[in-house]
Amino acid sequence: MPGTCTRTCTRTLFEALLGTLLGTFFGAALLAVSCLPAAAQQAATVAVSIKNHRFQPAQITAPAKVPIELRVKNLDPTPMEFESVSLRVEKVVTGNSEGIIRLRPLEPGSYNFFDDFNQEANGVLVVR
Repeated sequence: MPGTCTRTCTRTLFEALLGTLLGTFFGAALLAVSCLPAAAQQAATVAVSIKNHRFQPAQITAPAKVPIELRVKNLDPTPMEFESVSLRVEKVVTGNSEGIIRLRPLEPGSYNFFDDFNQEANGVLVVR
């Protein structure tokens, strides 16, 4: 029959192409999942407050090579901006509220921070 081969060949070509695309997609998805760490690292929580435009405590510590969740509590009625050039982070925390900053795992060292709205307020994160 005329046209039968064309339909059959087209369907076979379509099925082959679809199979290749699905195989590529699922292969890439499997590869991406296999590259993930077995378990996500638990973040270390570190807290600092700012009151009367001063960080309390002015020096905070955190463990090295684990993610860090930094909780910044602003006890003043005015907003402040937590900023650190070395951490590459800045976050505005409104008055009488708390902000959370998630940091990547850090190497041991000292990381300075300050209130960008009142640069006399400064502190340091010491990673050990």
